[in-house]
Amino acid sequence: MALTLKINGALREVDVDGDIPLLWVLRDVLGMTGTKFGCGQALCGACTVHLDGQPVRSCQTAVDSVGESAITTIEAIGEAPQGAALQKAWLDLEVVQCGYCQSGQIMSAAALLKDIPKPTDEDIDAAMSGNVCRCGTYQRIRAAIKHAAGI
Repeated sequence: MALTLKINGALREVDVDGDIPLLWVLRDVLGMTGTKFGCGQALCGACTVHLDGQPVRSCQTAVDSVGESAITTIEAIGEAPQGAALQKAWLDLEVVQCGYCQSGQIMSAAALLKDIPKPTDEDIDAAMSGNVCRCGTYQRIRAAIKHAAGI
């Protein structure tokens, strides 16, 4: 089935089965490997992308359910003010250890800062609760979110 997806501001044509997860369209069909496969069950957050600005788990989002929604991936999150601030904070505070989960972490954090520009610890915990970091960099992630928010 031919679908037109709006990804990072550009229209992209793909010819895939409608029930294929968005994650695999991004990674395998379009070669956009910034979005990671973690668990395949929407439990770890590594595959987080934005649909119309809201974080979703692309491993469990069928591509035909996207419709005309705008998809934003880690490749373009730095074009938004919150995303750029987070990417800088991630580097400034040396958040990354292994790095595998970090694209999903940044995508969730960017959605948080878009909705709540000055989040509390409770806001951060709630927004980030679905993102797992096997290296345990949670304190650095929280610090980077606060740094990006200017708090």
